[in-house]
Amino acid sequence: MNEELKTKANNSYRLAEQKAGHYFETLYEQLVGNAYVPLLTRDLQSWKHHHIHRPSFFSFFSRRKDKPDSKNYRHYIQWLNLTGKLDSYLQRSISYIYMRDLGKDLNAPDTQASVRRVVDNLKEQLTSEQQEHTETFSMVGLYRWAEKEAIESTIIWLTQKLKTVASIIPGGMDGEHAQRKLIKIIAGVVMHVIEEMDTDITPLERSQKLDQAIRLGYSYGLTYPFIDDLLDASVLSLEEKQQYSELIRTTLITRTVPELGVWMGRNKELIQSIHSELREAFEYIKNHQREETLHSFFEQSYVFFHSQEVDRVKDLYNGDYTNEEIYIPVILKSSSSRLIVRSVISAPEDEGFDHRTFYYGIYNQLADDFTDMFDDMEAGAVTPYTYYLKYHNTRPDLVNPFELYWTVISNLIHNVYQSDPQTTEVILDRAINGLKRYKEKVGTHKYNEVMKIFAPEDPKFHQLIQKMVSDADDVDFFDKLLRDHMIMNLKNDRKEQDEFLDTVKTVRNQINRVLPISKNGLAFSEEDPIVDAANYSLDGDGKRLRPIVTWVMGVNGYGLSESAIVPLLKSLEYMHTASLIFDDLPCQDNASIRRGRPTVHEVYTIGVAELTGLFLTQKAIEEQASLEQFQAKSVLQLIQYTSKVTAEMCKGQAMDLEAKGKSLTLDQLNTMCFYKTGIAFEASLIMPAILANAKEQEIEVLKKFARHAGIAFQIKDDLLDVEGNEALIGKPLGKDAENHHSTFVSILGPEGARKEMWQHYCLAMETLQEVPSNVTFLKHLLTYFVNREQ
Repeated sequence: MNEELKTKANNSYRLAEQKAGHYFETLYEQLVGNAYVPLLTRDLQSWKHHHIHRPSFFSFFSRRKDKPDSKNYRHYIQWLNLTGKLDSYLQRSISYIYMRDLGKDLNAPDTQASVRRVVDNLKEQLTSEQQEHTETFSMVGLYRWAEKEAIESTIIWLTQKLKTVASIIPGGMDGEHAQRKLIKIIAGVVMHVIEEMDTDITPLERSQKLDQAIRLGYSYGLTYPFIDDLLDASVLSLEEKQQYSELIRTTLITRTVPELGVWMGRNKELIQSIHSELREAFEYIKNHQREETLHSFFEQSYVFFHSQEVDRVKDLYNGDYTNEEIYIPVILKSSSSRLIVRSVISAPEDEGFDHRTFYYGIYNQLADDFTDMFDDMEAGAVTPYTYYLKYHNTRPDLVNPFELYWTVISNLIHNVYQSDPQTTEVILDRAINGLKRYKEKVGTHKYNEVMKIFAPEDPKFHQLIQKMVSDADDVDFFDKLLRDHMIMNLKNDRKEQDEFLDTVKTVRNQINRVLPISKNGLAFSEEDPIVDAANYSLDGDGKRLRPIVTWVMGVNGYGLSESAIVPLLKSLEYMHTASLIFDDLPCQDNASIRRGRPTVHEVYTIGVAELTGLFLTQKAIEEQASLEQFQAKSVLQLIQYTSKVTAEMCKGQAMDLEAKGKSLTLDQLNTMCFYKTGIAFEASLIMPAILANAKEQEIEVLKKFARHAGIAFQIKDDLLDVEGNEALIGKPLGKDAENHHSTFVSILGPEGARKEMWQHYCLAMETLQEVPSNVTFLKHLLTYFVNREQ
């Protein structure tokens, strides 16, 4: 490594360290002189008049309006709106975000106008969400926003990137926490960029800036799961951590990502994947920096990384660390992490932002460290709280971090924000809310034990704080609600996805066991190849999606007997397999490989393949006619429906053959692919509904869902034929182009096809809101449709 560059980086760190040391000295003087106590006491006495309300006589008769559990996101927002609290709730929440993430002065008129605008927009969104029963913070909500901003391709890219990150994060790390943090960073960068935009910006320029902001946010945010969290976790060995840290340090000093080189540890594949993603992210940031902000970016990044490293190597069993050694790295990493964002987006110099952000960072960090102190203690991490917990009885010189926290608050209110009333309100709201949340998390007994250790020396001030924690109301924040909601959704999604995959695997195995056709009772001799050819085609590595959907809808959705619907499951797979045999014939798609094996006409003959397809079609009808445990009228209706579906599938295939070499319109392609493939997916939903005598309205909604889901599935097929992995797909790529088929890719191009796929995904998801039964499986099935690799 170039020694001159290394020296410059270390000099930059020393300068930052000196600045942080001066800040700590200022705080220490205020703490030991107890100067913060009278100031904050007056602040809290004034503040409490707005937050402690004596119960009125009428309040005893309004129990039905009691505050709901904030874990129920939807009900909580609805309650806030009904009780008239939503405005003030959003006002303090957005004000806090502007102060914390954007480094704004809440007393500035332009900041106040911006906050008001965001509050109004967010309130409209949240209240309309209650009326329409839609989920705003979902892929559908995100994509609908992207459509308005004309950045659909960016969101599709981001979705794929987040999927990649989720697949890389190892088991020894908190995947949901890492993803949430990454999403938070992206949102923060986007907020910065929006705030920097001129009011007269054109729609095209706005789209371009938002596209870049999302990509920059992802690129910077990637450092949290793949550097900070990874180095904090116990995934890597000590030697691997040292090697990885040196690689990151070299990158920041030389401004170039070095080759990974020889990796001797057990996590070679993991590091290779991470190295590839980080290198791409690093190059994107570097290539989108203005020259005048590039130096600031690397300088702040090095300060951030090195300060974390200084803390990371501390040993909790070393009882000799000074207060400066404990707190200065905290000041550096907490301020530089936010200062980096300004340089990432190449924002112009803003002395006020730098000033406020530098002094503000430790406030947030001390609050977070307080919440995590016992997890950090268990992990052996050195933080101001863990170190004080371990040594406060033997080291009277140690600064009490809880007292320093209040000192920081006093300093921010009176010396940084000049006693601005609104800023005072928001900071105290946040401080009391943090303690209330912690008390709720650990319980009153544990909380009181903690407070005995960290109680400030002034007993009256301590009592005042605890009074606020006990009695104060209206101090909740939207970002905390959203954080809890996001983590809960990520965990639920993971749990539901695991259940979905388990269901698919279990039911697929059950279906595979009953599919083989016996020659007993059939007019075939042992030498006749039809049954053998049928079993050969059924024995391939099929996904069995259609019968699996039917099983889930029938058994879990409508309560039908598992054994009673076995004939229906067999009939669906027989029909589907027959359609594949016909589709592969030389006179149609002329495919030689299907499901990773030679097609039926390649193994046998074209004539046998044609007869096998016809045989399987008739076996499907035979199976349906044997549904003895259902009403005859329902079975007859089902067979009539099947005949109609088969005819429409033939119509779709005929349209496909007729379209060879021709350019279709998007509407024609949608119609053709629905008849060709979507109608079969519809059948898997409608058949169990018919047997269960479902209402016609529900059947129509399921048909609508099936249409959009089926088209999304077909578009994914078209994309995989162009850019998939042949080994995973089980058949050669490029067959559509070879056969001169019109596809979504040939008509719209890959990017346009992806947009069309996500459009149908959204329409299908929105349709599910109208389905009265549990649709969790269908949601994950649809997500599988658009994210599958085969």
